[in-house]
Amino acid sequence: MKLIVGLGNPGKKYQATRHNIGWQVLALLANRHGQGRPQARFEGEVVQAQINRTKSLLLSPLTYMNASGNSVRPACDFYDLPHDDIIIVCDDVNLPLGTLRFRAKGSAGGQKGLKDILKQLGSQEIPRLRIGIGHPPPRWDTADYVLGKFTTDEQVVVHQSVEQASDAIADWVEHDTAFCMNKYNENCSDK
Repeated sequence: MKLIVGLGNPGKKYQATRHNIGWQVLALLANRHGQGRPQARFEGEVVQAQINRTKSLLLSPLTYMNASGNSVRPACDFYDLPHDDIIIVCDDVNLPLGTLRFRAKGSAGGQKGLKDILKQLGSQEIPRLRIGIGHPPPRWDTADYVLGKFTTDEQVVVHQSVEQASDAIADWVEHDTAFCMNKYNENCSDK
């Protein structure tokens, strides 16, 4: 079984914000591969899915971004999952808008939801798919930027990147992180 975690913040005011792009990817995966209605479990919303003949769990933590580990840790413990069967989908202000970047391990790179998950799981060796949301404009506070909504012009690129990320996660389920790094990290230095 695979655990696919999309990071975001609950509540209407955070819908469609840059920080919630992980939830957008999970919503598309649930639409494509979900089996049944979402359930409340592990302090999150869970959808059972079948992706490339592999049972998968789509988890959207409802703990708010900075406490995402409070949702992910119980799910990992319950299913006794090794770290390479887990992937975190999150936003990244250090990547250009729409860029996908897989990594098998490493630091949180300033993403506080990912940081909390790594801390609670006691390892930096957790696969992740970062989706670029672009840098904040000059004189913008980073928190205000990530909690803001995409502009009309950005929405076209975001829609394409969410589609591509959903396809990429299906590839990750079927193959592995190294395969996805080679296929999707074309514009990144750590390919």
